[in-house]
Parts: sequence; C-alpha cells; structure tokens
Amino acid sequence: MKKLLNTLYIIQPNRYLSLDGENVIINDQHEVIGRVPLHNLDGIYGFGCNGVSPALMGKCASCSKPIVLFDRNGRFLCRCEGKVTGNVLLRREQYRVADDYVSSLEIAKNMITGKIFNSKYVLKRALRDHSDRLDTEKFKSKIEQLDNSLLMCKTIQSKQELLGVEGEAAQIYFSLMDDMILQQKDFFKFSSRNRRPPKDAVNALLSFTYSICTTMCANALEGVGLDPYVGFFHTDRPGRCSLALDLVEEFRSVLCDRFVISLINRKMINENHFEIKENGTYLLTDEGRKIFFTAWQNKKQEVITHPYLDEKVQWGMLPYVQALLLARLIRGDIDGYPVFLWRN
Repeated sequence: MKKLLNTLYIIQPNRYLSLDGENVIINDQHEVIGRVPLHNLDGIYGFGCNGVSPALMGKCASCSKPIVLFDRNGRFLCRCEGKVTGNVLLRREQYRVADDYVSSLEIAKNMITGKIFNSKYVLKRALRDHSDRLDTEKFKSKIEQLDNSLLMCKTIQSKQELLGVEGEAAQIYFSLMDDMILQQKDFFKFSSRNRRPPKDAVNALLSFTYSICTTMCANALEGVGLDPYVGFFHTDRPGRCSLALDLVEEFRSVLCDRFVISLINRKMINENHFEIKENGTYLLTDEGRKIFFTAWQNKKQEVITHPYLDEKVQWGMLPYVQALLLARLIRGDIDGYPVFLWRN
C-alpha cells in the first residue's frame, strides 16, 4: 500500500518555489524563508503564489510528485505532472467502459448511491450526537427521503434519471446543513449551496474543501494509471477532470462537509478569518488558510477501517484506495465497483 506523505501548502501570494539539490526552497522575494526535503512530500499545492522554478517542476515531474496551483479563491488553475503513468491497456479499457452506456451507468449508479448513503450517514450521526439540539422529527423525515432516493437508484435506467435523483437528494441533504452548524450562527449561516463565487462563509469553506479533495482524487486516479478526464457520470468537457469529479462524490459529505462543520462548531475558524470582497465573495485570509490546512493535514492522518477491504487506512489514502478498486473493476478483477460506504 502506498504511504501517505506530507503535502506542502503555500498560502502566501508572494512566495516563489525553487529547487536546491533534493530540497524545495521557499522564497519571499530574494530571501529564503523555508527548506523542505522533497522526499517527505507527496505533492505541492500553491494558492496565489508567485511561481515555481522550471528546475523544481522538472524534478517533481520526474518523481511523480504533482504541483497543483490555485488562485487565492481556491479555484483550480493547473496541475504540473510528468509522463502519463500506468498500463496503456488499462486506459484503453477505461475508454471502452466509458463509451459503453450500460457499463458506465452501472458504475455511476454505484458512485451516486455512495454519495446519498454517506449523506444519510452524516445526518444520522448529527442526530445521534446532538439530538437535544436538533429537530428530531425533521431530521428523521429527511433521512427517510434519502432512503427513498437510494431505492430509486436501484431501478434507474438512464443517466438523466440518475442526475435528477442525485440533485433532489442533494437538496434534501443541504436543507439540513444550517441545522448542523451549532456554533457561531450569527456569521456562519447557510441557506443553499452557491458557488462561483461563494456568497457566504459556509459555501466558501465547502467549495475550498471540495476543490482540494477533487485534486486529491485526480492525483490518485493518475497514480493508479487511470485517465482522470474520462468519467462515467460527469460528461466529458475539455479541461474538466470528469472521473475525479465522479470519485469525489463519495467523499463530499462524509469527509469534506463533516470537516467544515467541525471547523465551525469547534470554533477553529471564525469570522475574523474571512475577508469579504466588493462583489460579496467570501475569501479565507492567510491566517484562516493556515488553520484550515493544519486541520486538514491532521484529518488526513486519522485512521479508519475501510468497510470493503476491512483494513486500516488513513482518510488521506481513501481516494487512492478507491482509485485502485476502480482500476481493478476496469481490468475485470472484480465484478462491481465497491463504492465507499461509511459506517461508524
């Protein structure tokens, strides 16, 4: 099993990264302010940084350590990687499966089933932990509606139907997001999911976390030899990692959403960690990002028992594990895709 290494996050906009031997050098204009051994890293994420030297890009590409760049809002810009890895026969088979409507629909149904199941788990967990502070009947009603959505997934015959069920289930789930926020309610208010740009602090945190997790999924898919741009549920579009967007569906509620809710309810992030732009966009400050990534690194290190493999894995390894299982399915080693269904 692959070892989970550290990720280097660069959050200050005036940083420039270069290479010195086997070390990543962090520069602030002409001053060296940090040095990190490259062999300790599994990737580098830069948010609004000034740039990366060609030497460092080449070194990272040669040892399969991605460099991923985002703007200050957390919107994905680009990913620097080396030669395409993996067995070409695996990718050819992936394209055949993606072009086969019945086969790709079956995989998509599994993935969306996982998304809805995990969304239901998050609601049940919130109700279990905070029954004295939540509207029990309201939560039970929404959980029952998600059960109906799961039943509908079994009989769906088209991707259009699946998209409709997925969208309705998402609305049901997000209708309780504000209820699960128990602290700092004056500032962290959630009425509906919005993005591009996010118009409140909760949506800003959700979008930021989804972006990070989607990139993790893209890196994991690339790492096992699959093409992250050819998906089974999300349609092909130039520049869009459709398969990574498929894979991240399993982790949105159970990993990303619970992480965001925890940041707020534990008061690790507060209103002082946001700046609001003239157009109403909410943006994490540098200090807010530092707190976010420290907590995210800690979350990635937490160990769970994988429900299908029955093995101990870290949260940060889940995209890689699921990518491996997907590759096994495409190769014909297993009969169906074992979507991540979290039970705890």
